[in-house]
Amino acid sequence: MADLSVLLCAVIPPLLLLAYYYCRVSTAPSLLRLLLFFVVGAISGFIALSLEWVFETVANSIVDWQQMNKSLPGIALRQLVEIGPIEEGCKLAAVIAPSCYFKRRYQLRPGSVFLFTIAVALGFTAQENWIYLYNGTASIFERSIGTPVHALFSAPWGYALGIFIGSYIRLSRYKKVIPSAWLNSVICHALVNILSSAWRYPAPLSFLSYASFPFQLWMFWRLEQLLRKVQSKPPITLISGYTPKLRNWQRGLVLFALMIGGNAILGLFLMGRIISPLSLSQLFYPDVFWFIFPRFLLSLIFAMIAWLIYRYLRRSARRQYF
Repeated sequence: MADLSVLLCAVIPPLLLLAYYYCRVSTAPSLLRLLLFFVVGAISGFIALSLEWVFETVANSIVDWQQMNKSLPGIALRQLVEIGPIEEGCKLAAVIAPSCYFKRRYQLRPGSVFLFTIAVALGFTAQENWIYLYNGTASIFERSIGTPVHALFSAPWGYALGIFIGSYIRLSRYKKVIPSAWLNSVICHALVNILSSAWRYPAPLSFLSYASFPFQLWMFWRLEQLLRKVQSKPPITLISGYTPKLRNWQRGLVLFALMIGGNAILGLFLMGRIISPLSLSQLFYPDVFWFIFPRFLLSLIFAMIAWLIYRYLRRSARRQYF
């Protein structure tokens, strides 16, 4: 029964996010086909885990790989050489193989292939969730808040692959873009993991961790923009100034919104990590409540400021075009 509850906690958040994107794509494939890609993504996660074990076994026979990974440069090397390439490679294969099979029978649209990528990435996340929760190395809250990350990583090559596979005429330029888009995903994947690991080290290295959630927020924005492009919708414009001075001002606002919005999420993440062992009744103890309330309020204020900046930039862009 406990194993079933762990499995449900691992699978439900990715499935809910998949349902959200399924409802947003007008050319979405059948739900059954999408769930097939979700399962294939989970299988690719186990394959990636096995390949990483093989890689580390071979690497340890050549150099002291485990000792190297105790420093931040060693972690960066591991992420760029091992984790990023293996995980993004397994996800890419998990999208290409079934897509080629369906391509022989149906005309796949770019939006469908992009949604396949999201489904595979979320299946991969479900597998990771199960591993972490089963071994007790992360809380349900931590894994839930990290649900979108694999979809954020894979968005560039998912878009390029969608345009290539989904076009009536195979566009050779997009075939050439797929390797560079995949490399982009590997670098972003590695960078997020490096920034997330920086908090373990003394200052100033620990300050790098404050860039993790703003960077992930930017990747979420990129995913949303690519989702619009793959459905032939106009992109959301934030930088609309006619003069260089105004455009630089707007770019500064975007950067500021990413910083405070990302760190609002970081604040909630850290607070959730602290209070996750507590029971529901303990949350209302006076000392616990007054520990939670000001931190939650501060994160909420930061999030509202970031949202207001976003709405201001959107309205400014609309006034430029209408």
